[in-house]
Amino acid sequence: MQTTATLPRSHKHTLRDIIALTKPRITLLVLITAAGGAWLAGVQHSPLRTALLLSMISLLVGGANALNCYLERDSDRLMERTASRPLPAGRLAPQWGLIVGLVLGLGTLAVLALSINMLTAALGALALFSYVVVYTPMKQTSPTALLVGAVPGAMPPLMGWTGATGTLDAPGLVLFGILFLWQIPHFLAISVFRQEEYERAGLKVLPSIKGIGPSKAQAVFYTALLLPMTSLLFALKVMGPIYLVGSTLLGLYFLFSALRGIRTDEPKVWARRLFVASLLYLTFLFVVLGLDALILG
Repeated sequence: MQTTATLPRSHKHTLRDIIALTKPRITLLVLITAAGGAWLAGVQHSPLRTALLLSMISLLVGGANALNCYLERDSDRLMERTASRPLPAGRLAPQWGLIVGLVLGLGTLAVLALSINMLTAALGALALFSYVVVYTPMKQTSPTALLVGAVPGAMPPLMGWTGATGTLDAPGLVLFGILFLWQIPHFLAISVFRQEEYERAGLKVLPSIKGIGPSKAQAVFYTALLLPMTSLLFALKVMGPIYLVGSTLLGLYFLFSALRGIRTDEPKVWARRLFVASLLYLTFLFVVLGLDALILG
């Protein structure tokens, strides 16, 4: 009897699995935030150059994700949500993750350096290195990995800004700060309702090391920090009143979601509610940002 790893595969299915290594749903979110950074910069470039910038940022993240799949293929087998990925499921040989990751990662850095600017390429290199070399192995040893991983996760909108402007300015750094802070409650929520899976895979997450109470407290703390952080774009005069009102209402909704049932709800119920709220918050925050820039010019 043939195993899953040795079953004949059509080219269509193999291509689908290679694409899956890049985690397309995460890459789509990256594309939205990077586009928000480029849009906010307000610098007029040709559509071709903008498309090249956004596609290279997306492919860079896809490469980092493929390398992450390669490095975590063994622990992925032990978690329900990742066991069906191409490498742990045996549908692709492990070297596919390494090859796809290196080609996309190094290739896009070269294109960014030659066609966009060196600053954006340098930020991309920092994101790739910190995600693959620092964050991924650190998940096996310390829950502090969450803060380390938030750095590369917050880089796309900043790269969108620097790709458009060629400079490292305060608004771009605020966008970085927003994404950095947002990731903490988002991933804490995941670590609460997936706690048993993470423990089985040997990954150190805050609920397992410090407990549910401190995890909830940190989620509330970082969610609250988003309110003043998002308002800085209005204070810097790059966003108008539509954005200020919208981002404030969204921030209050996100904070309420973190506070709601924090003492009474079963932890997984609280975590799933916060997870959904985090996705709605980020999506509509960038919608409001785009509308403000479009309406007020």
